[in-house]
Amino acid sequence: MGHMREDRTKKRVASTAWWPKWEQELSECINTCERFQKADRKQWKNYGLLQHMEEPKHPLETNNMDWVTGLLPGGKENLNSFLIIVDRLSKSVRCLPLHKEDTAMDTSLLF
Repeated sequence: MGHMREDRTKKRVASTAWWPKWEQELSECINTCERFQKADRKQWKNYGLLQHMEEPKHPLETNNMDWVTGLLPGGKENLNSFLIIVDRLSKSVRCLPLHKEDTAMDTSLLF
């Protein structure tokens, strides 16, 4: 079942099972479960403050990059992912078709 929030866990149990005092017992189980407590967002440390990124002064000075993976293989080379590169100044986009299995070294050779 995994460790969902308590309310979602209760909904899931309610749809498949019932016994006397089940809600109380389930709450006790969740609140004493070490794994659930570690996964509970309330236990996480707060993220740091957002930092302002300076606007680039020249094209291609700063880029944002992200991978799109999990695509069906296509083309002569059976490519199954894309590296998306966006120039932060001009907002121009480049999409490089790649193999999901490509390493950082393979990717660096494209430049």
